[in-house]
Amino acid sequence: MTLINATDVLSSSLIATPFYSGFPLAHDTYNAITAASDGNIYYVLCSESYDTGGQMYAYNPVTGQTEWIAGLTDICGEKEANAIPQGKSHVRFYEHAGKLYFATHIGVYEMIDGMERLPVTAPDGKQLYPGGHFLAYDLATKTVEDLAIAPDGEGILTMTIDRERGHLYGITWPLGYFIHLDLNTRVLKNVGLVSARGEAGIPGDDYRVLCRSMLVDPRDGSVYLSTAEGDIYTYHPDQEGLHKLTNVDLRLDYFGKYDPTHPGSMGYNWRKIFWYAPEEVAYGIHGNSGYLFRFDPRHQTIELVERLTSEPSRKSGMFDQFSYGYLGFQPGPDGETIYYLTGGPVYIDGKRLKGADQIAKGAAKGLENLHLVTFHIPTRHYTDHGPIFYPDGSRPTYVNSIAIGADGAVYTLARFDHDGHEIQDLVRIDRPMV
Repeated sequence: MTLINATDVLSSSLIATPFYSGFPLAHDTYNAITAASDGNIYYVLCSESYDTGGQMYAYNPVTGQTEWIAGLTDICGEKEANAIPQGKSHVRFYEHAGKLYFATHIGVYEMIDGMERLPVTAPDGKQLYPGGHFLAYDLATKTVEDLAIAPDGEGILTMTIDRERGHLYGITWPLGYFIHLDLNTRVLKNVGLVSARGEAGIPGDDYRVLCRSMLVDPRDGSVYLSTAEGDIYTYHPDQEGLHKLTNVDLRLDYFGKYDPTHPGSMGYNWRKIFWYAPEEVAYGIHGNSGYLFRFDPRHQTIELVERLTSEPSRKSGMFDQFSYGYLGFQPGPDGETIYYLTGGPVYIDGKRLKGADQIAKGAAKGLENLHLVTFHIPTRHYTDHGPIFYPDGSRPTYVNSIAIGADGAVYTLARFDHDGHEIQDLVRIDRPMV
């Protein structure tokens, strides 16, 4: 991990405090952290082990204590299955009626033709991955209910909820099935593939990177997702199949130019999106370019609002160094301020440190600083709160999650050194002035 002179930067930077939850295998987590109504921060630490799955925890900001809740494999009822474990959760927790709804995903991959694929050969006599689960954690009883399992041994990569009508939606990995679970009937429906053969496809042919964030319009229950080609699709439980919007797309010049048949970027997909009730529209972020946009599903329009990258990135014109862009994008407790954890260039002797031009998966192309950016929607006020460092001057890296606590602090999951090796665990960032 690269260190800098702590005394030079900490006086004018946000400080990130790392916490060790007690899981030495903790690996990169995407999305899976949420501030719940009980005041706790719930999160999942992922695992790349063939023997030990991911672990769920709760952090109490008042007491400063961390509570282990459960292992993902155990709560999916697969403790004795001798199968590839439930290695991660790739989705946020969605609170509804006293429960946190979430999903599980595979944490290990098999290299096939130079790409990370769903394993087809399990080691040491193990069974293949059984498939990801939809789960519900009861905040009062602290029990977990197993709701459904994804088809064909696929993990659940993307998820959202329609709270008003009681429906869960997901996109599986690697093929990219769109799945729909009716919480009232407990019936799981496989609607079909969302984009060619997803991330199981052949690069240059039927490969398509899959959407990581979906949107529910609470007015009518319609669900929206994007594709690498820049198309926007919608689904409604009362209709059959996915339907492409014909009057709007994400193929905007400002987002950049992409070949959706090749890995290494999210293409024209939005990276993250959420519903904003006061304007009856959604606000989303395009990962690589960092452009904030306003999506009106009823009128089928996209309006660019602001380039929401860090101030140094805006001045240099660079894309984020994480090849997919960042998932740490969420409205805060006031409902109208966007919090965004994004990248900023590193300068050494006055020269910008450049990364690789292209890589073949979602990963960091080079080292960059972590910045917290806020954007107040009603006033359109943008603030870069500056780079974030640990107390020893090292940088949080591989940050793709965010939760804003009732105390105003920002919580995420980031890499840091613990007992001589690198893990990813909970990090608390000082409350910013917004």
